[in-house]
Amino acid sequence: MKKVEVVFIPLPAMGHVIAAVEMAKLFVESDDRISASVLMMKPALDSTTTKYTESLTALTLPHRMRVVDLPSLEHTDVRNTSTSWMASLAEAQKPHVKEFVSKIKAQSELSPHDSPQLAGFVLDTFVLGMHDLAAEFGVPWYVFSASGAAFIGLMLYLQALHDEQKADLTEYKDSDAELEIPSLVNRLPAKLLPSMVFKRESLPHFLGAARRLKHARGILINTFKELESHAINSLSNGEIPPVYPLGPIVRCKGNSYDVGSNNINDYKEIMQWLDDQPPCSVVFLCFGSWGSFSVDQVKEIAYALEQCGHRFLWCLRKPPSTGKIESPSDYVNFQEILPEGFLDRSVKIGKVIKWAPQVEILGHKAIGGFVSHCGWNSTLESILSGVPVATWPLYGEQQFNAFELVIELGLAVEIKIDSRRDLSKDGIIVSSDDIKRGLKLVMEPDNETRKKVKEMSQLSRKALMEDGSSYSALAHLIEDIMGN
Repeated sequence: MKKVEVVFIPLPAMGHVIAAVEMAKLFVESDDRISASVLMMKPALDSTTTKYTESLTALTLPHRMRVVDLPSLEHTDVRNTSTSWMASLAEAQKPHVKEFVSKIKAQSELSPHDSPQLAGFVLDTFVLGMHDLAAEFGVPWYVFSASGAAFIGLMLYLQALHDEQKADLTEYKDSDAELEIPSLVNRLPAKLLPSMVFKRESLPHFLGAARRLKHARGILINTFKELESHAINSLSNGEIPPVYPLGPIVRCKGNSYDVGSNNINDYKEIMQWLDDQPPCSVVFLCFGSWGSFSVDQVKEIAYALEQCGHRFLWCLRKPPSTGKIESPSDYVNFQEILPEGFLDRSVKIGKVIKWAPQVEILGHKAIGGFVSHCGWNSTLESILSGVPVATWPLYGEQQFNAFELVIELGLAVEIKIDSRRDLSKDGIIVSSDDIKRGLKLVMEPDNETRKKVKEMSQLSRKALMEDGSSYSALAHLIEDIMGN
């Protein structure tokens, strides 16, 4: 039996690493001829990603799958915004990737019947500078996107706008312009473009990634046909490589409490509290591994929660010092940040936590709504769990995701779509009135959004089942890999 190995290389940022690891699991669990290695570049973007990759060694990975830590390049400063750290890190790690892959190649030549042959690379959208290694080893390379299909369409559209029409994309930052993007049905306000498009130091890396997409063997996307049918169809015009929608690929229940907590008691306490709440009665507020707010913004959230009266579970993180680009940390005492008396007044209906096992929480019957930063992994987790979202994007491409959820797909309600914060400074304060309005909307028991999310949840599960759309896409992809 022919055996092959596929090498995954994710960007060392939380959502990207999770997507790569879960996709690699999908490969090896779907076909016993395939092995997978996920190469972790270091240093990671933040401490949460570092903790997650460390936790993987404690988890039982599927047979024929391994997660490999590449040597840490301490001289590469991931927080340096004057250059594109993504490009410099990938370039600096190339020799280590080459060394690792050379061993796979040598082993398969020594024992061709027992060792898997190198079948190709699966590269993160933002480490495509590694693609020349595939040519060196004589194998194809595929792209995997930790964002949705509409975002891939956006990348290609912006690259054409820049290269062919000579548009200065950075000028769209405060523009009132609206863009007609083939992967969207509705016109997109230009101010909702990803943050890195507005910065002259990061724009070249974004455009370079878009140009390279067209030269891949195939594009693997963490989405499913029923969710993004228009976007997927727009990418099937024969001008780009085949697109494989393989999702929703999310973390499984039971392995996420290793990420943020050294004490399993935190996990048990949270789940026990949820067990005591009525079905669909709790709104969950969580903003990703980089989500934190200023003192003034925290107070507005607290006022909104008190005024709307819904039960709540709020993951509250401490922002770094002003001007520093670091991931949030834990508060020693929530009293130092929350309005005086808030914890006492809300003790019967709410719980404030420093860390959240998000997959487990969203899957709990007590959760009725999710206030989210709209990272793509969180979006898919909420859809799979059938929980409607109230959008509050912060950074990256989250404003685009929020637009897609609210305007394109009708699967979320809006707190804000255009809120944005620079990782090194605070954004504009969202008022307690805006937050309260969003909370009330997302927690309405029988609104159209909730019905749509429940329907999409069922479709997301069917997509992964035998003969489902994502199941079939994976079968075609494996056929292509094995054919190589």
